Amino acid sequence: MSHAWMPASPCGDGCLTPGAPTVGFARRAMRFAVAIGVVIAALLVSPVLFLLRGGAREWVVRTLFRAVLHAFGVRLVVHGEFPEPGRGALVVNNHISWLDIVAINAVRPMRALAKKEIRSWPVLGVLVSRAGSIFLDRERLSTLPATMTELAEAMRGGSMVNATPEGTTWCGLASGRFRTAVFQAAIDGGVPVRPVALRYRLSDGRETTQPAFIGPETLIASLRRVARLRGLVLEMFVCPEIAPGRAENRRELAAVAQAAVHSALGTVRIPAQARRRAPAPRPVIESPAPKRELA
Repeated sequence: MSHAWMPASPCGDGCLTPGAPTVGFARRAMRFAVAIGVVIAALLVSPVLFLLRGGAREWVVRTLFRAVLHAFGVRLVVHGEFPEPGRGALVVNNHISWLDIVAINAVRPMRALAKKEIRSWPVLGVLVSRAGSIFLDRERLSTLPATMTELAEAMRGGSMVNATPEGTTWCGLASGRFRTAVFQAAIDGGVPVRPVALRYRLSDGRETTQPAFIGPETLIASLRRVARLRGLVLEMFVCPEIAPGRAENRRELAAVAQAAVHSALGTVRIPAQARRRAPAPRPVIESPAPKRELA
C-alpha cells in the first residue's frame, strides 16, 4: 500500500554507472560470511549494551558498524567532525544507500528515524534496532505527529538522531527535496541541525551509483551488487551545524540544510523554498512633466 504523499524517486536501473571493477566469487562469499558474523556478534553483545554507558557503549556500537563496512570492502573517508556526544541534534543527510546509516554510525553512533520495514532487514535491521531507532510507519499518515513528538523529545533529552528528509533513496547523481516534517521536530526540540553530505566513488576517483538502493530491487539484490564492487569509497562531509533560531520556520530550515549538502558536494543550487518574497515596490507618484512649446 502507498499514499500520494509518500516521496518517490525516478531513479532506477538506468541510473547505475557502468564499468565498476568487481571481485571474484570467493571474495564475495567471504564478505557475506563476515557480515553474518557481525550480525551474530551484535546479537551476542546486545544484552551487554544496555549495561554499558558513555564511551564504552559508543565504542562497541561504532566497532560493529565499522565491521559491516569492512565486511563489504568499503573505505570510509570523513571530512569534518561531529560534536562531542551528550548534546541533542538532528543529523540529516542525502539518502543513497543502506550503507548511509552504517557509515554515519561508524563515525558517531546515534539513534535514527527509520522506516519500520528496516526492522526485518538482514544485517542492517539488527544493528539499527539495537541502536535505539525511532521507527516511522509511512503507510499510516495518522501516526506522523506522534512520531515527530517522540523525535523532538529524544533530541531534547540529549540524543543525536539521524534522519533522511528526502524520504527515499536516490542514485546520488540526482537527489530529492528535503521534506519539512523532521525539521519541525528540531524546532520543537530546540536543537541544532547538522547536515551531512555523502558521496560514493571508486578508488580511481570516479563517482559511482552502484551502491544506490533504488527502484523495485530487493535489499538482497543491493547487498549482492555492493559485495561485488572492488575499491568502493564512501566520502562523508560533516557540515557546520545550523543553530536553533537561524531559520524562521521548518521550510526555511529544510532549505538551508539542503543547500549545505549540495554545497559540500559541489552541486550548489538555491532551493525554491529558500527564496524570500521581495517586498512589493512602493508606488512612485511622478510630477507632470513641464510643457514645452514648439516653435
